[in-house]
Amino acid sequence: MIGLTKMISIDGSYLEGGGQMLRTALALSIITKKPFEIFNIRSNRPNPGLKNQHLHSIKAIMRLSNSKAESVFLGSDRIKFFPGEFNGGNIEIDMKTAASITLLLQSLIIPMAFLKKTKLRIIGGTDVKWSPTIEYFNNVFLYYLRKYAEISVKVLRRGYYPKGGGIVEIIVKPNNKNKKQPLLLVEKPSNYDILGVSHASKNLGERMVAERQANRAAMIIKEKLGVKPTINVEYSDTLSSGSGICLWAYGSSDNDFSEHSEGVVLGSDSLGEQSIKAETVGERAALNLVKNIREGVVDELLADQLTPLIGLVGGALKTSKITNHTRTNVYVTNLFLNNTLRIENNIVKNINTEIL
Repeated sequence: MIGLTKMISIDGSYLEGGGQMLRTALALSIITKKPFEIFNIRSNRPNPGLKNQHLHSIKAIMRLSNSKAESVFLGSDRIKFFPGEFNGGNIEIDMKTAASITLLLQSLIIPMAFLKKTKLRIIGGTDVKWSPTIEYFNNVFLYYLRKYAEISVKVLRRGYYPKGGGIVEIIVKPNNKNKKQPLLLVEKPSNYDILGVSHASKNLGERMVAERQANRAAMIIKEKLGVKPTINVEYSDTLSSGSGICLWAYGSSDNDFSEHSEGVVLGSDSLGEQSIKAETVGERAALNLVKNIREGVVDELLADQLTPLIGLVGGALKTSKITNHTRTNVYVTNLFLNNTLRIENNIVKNINTEIL
């Protein structure tokens, strides 16, 4: 059957032209059983072609299924992928660098959530540039995916740039009875409950870096929103020095936040750098969260991550801004799901879902 299915052709230079195109294609290819080829991979980037993280995404998918692929090597600007049956299982993935664990999971998490129970132990970067931090991934993105699967995430060790060495264990068990329930995220909540984690490597403890990040973020949120956030402070043994803060806001139309069952969640994170004060790191995260709460139902970074899910289960999301990341993910999703997504103003919607 796979051999008779027309191969989908993807121009990897379209709009954003980043690695997200490959990750989304891998996930949807496994779900739909449609093979694809992607060319001009990351051609808009300074170092085009496949990087270490992309290689591990492809190889992990192949280990969890009987899929096949061609031209999978570092720097490759074109691959062909032939999906097989996703069998799930229990595997370890060691990326040997600070390559992003959350970006790797973007290619795996949807097949894991909708097909077969899977347990992964992944070694790499948990909090690194140009990718969602592990708290954002767990508390914001996975908040929505947990409607369709039981998901457990354990951070056994943080991994900062450049050495990485972070360890994350994730167990996903599909909940098939909910897989056709649409995701409707178009009404802005009236109340928010704000939580967060401010973290740093242990060598930064004497300078109270995590506390300073948290205190500045909390002050801004209280001033701007009139809400007192709960921000936990954590220090960890890590291979590299680093810090960061992640904030997330549960929204609801009532005052009951006990389960957050009918609300929405959006988030913001910021990573420390040697030349930037801890207070500035906290301030950046807080101001961005305030902006996201005021301007949209779903933050703009989450919108592109949720796009394939909206394509699969139906529904719609409203965001503060339709980015090229989101437009690119709509392009890839539509190739696999028969042009089911449309963008109207700041809403991404599945055309098969009626929105009141």
